[in-house]
Amino acid sequence: MLFQFPPAIQAGIETGKYLQVFSKGVEIRQIIEQVAQDIKFEQHRTALVRAYGVFIQAMNRFRSAMQLQDFSRRNAEIDGVRGMLFAALADYSNPHLLEETCAAGQLRRLECAWAIEQAIVATYQVQNEVSAVSDRLILLQDKICEDALTVINRCESHDELDFLFPEIIRIKNHDLAVLDSWQNHVDWIQSLPSSDLKLLSSADFNSPEIHYSTINVAEPPEQLVYESLAEKSHFYSLRDQLLFIFEPELRREYEFYISEQAGITGYKTLVTSNLQQASDLTVGNLYYYFNIRDKSKDETEVVSAN
Repeated sequence: MLFQFPPAIQAGIETGKYLQVFSKGVEIRQIIEQVAQDIKFEQHRTALVRAYGVFIQAMNRFRSAMQLQDFSRRNAEIDGVRGMLFAALADYSNPHLLEETCAAGQLRRLECAWAIEQAIVATYQVQNEVSAVSDRLILLQDKICEDALTVINRCESHDELDFLFPEIIRIKNHDLAVLDSWQNHVDWIQSLPSSDLKLLSSADFNSPEIHYSTINVAEPPEQLVYESLAEKSHFYSLRDQLLFIFEPELRREYEFYISEQAGITGYKTLVTSNLQQASDLTVGNLYYYFNIRDKSKDETEVVSAN
């Protein structure tokens, strides 16, 4: 008869063997997951490298096309350039390449897509397709606002918010303002009679009296604004203040909630008309003040009922 350990010791030995197998299984799964992530990263990288290469080629081709004297050949080349830009844009805007990217990474990827979109608009503009230019600019501005909302909603940490808040504010105050000015200029051109267009085309806007100056600022103003707000608020309120910029309806929902809760708790001055004049900071902070208070009240009632 073979020697056997006592049942308790034997059970420990068997458990140890199972734990070793389980531990190895976990390690193998982790290795497989890491390999899958590496493969996926390499696939993303390959797609983006290819797209960037196509973009650079398209811009070089665009530059050469603008040197052509033959009108039909130039237009044909520009059409080819536009096709290349749309191909590059498809990779940069691919939702499957974006969905597993963090909020900060998404923003940088989307900024590349917006730049390609502007290059596409430029191809229409040099062909004097004014209606197409105006339409594409409207679509681009809407797309930027939509993308900004997606990125903000994906933000999950203070570190991400520290990066995103000043960047998105700058996009709103500068990038969108430039696109809006561009569109207004195009729409104005469309409204001019042919006689004015001829005068405009012959005008010389290169004045030697115009001087440009560069002011070096240690920190961008958007960064200073964010740092000031961060001292008076918290993560969720700050994130929602960004959302207010692109989703005014959300702010109105918050104003209604605050007014409703204020009426219940006796804060008579917090009526909708006053809240409409308040800053985004105030509305965001008040919303979470009443929201936390409301949840605490519900939890207390549940405990009391039990």
